[in-house]
Amino acid sequence: MTVLPETGYVPTDEDRASLAAWFAEYDAHSAKRDVERMADLAVFPLNLVSDDSAGDGRSAQWDREQFVATMTHVMGDGSGDGSGDITFESTRTPVFLSPAMAVVFTDSVMTTNGESQQLRYADILLKRGGAWAFQTMVQGGWGDNL
Repeated sequence: MTVLPETGYVPTDEDRASLAAWFAEYDAHSAKRDVERMADLAVFPLNLVSDDSAGDGRSAQWDREQFVATMTHVMGDGSGDGSGDITFESTRTPVFLSPAMAVVFTDSVMTTNGESQQLRYADILLKRGGAWAFQTMVQGGWGDNL
């Protein structure tokens, strides 16, 4: 049984379904390496939190241009470079702070070209105008790229 922290807000079935639908859309764009569409689902400036190879915590804010450039470099653009689609098998644990804010912890296995990698990360998402968007990405090991 998973014990979630008390935030004072109990999400509705619609809250959970809308957040799950957002992640399904984001994962579909990620699998196709459609970085521009991934960026469409963010709030900029985007906050990033990580640690670097020296073991120090790092943070940065990226505008859309930096997000697109960095994610294209990291993921490749999928256009004739020999790399196939990326698949994700993810288990997500959302913690709703309010109807418009959620912290989502993700354990995922990413597979590309037959090689798998385990990932653990957290995202902070905001709902604006009835639609979710990610605003903060938290994952260890990326600080040297910030």
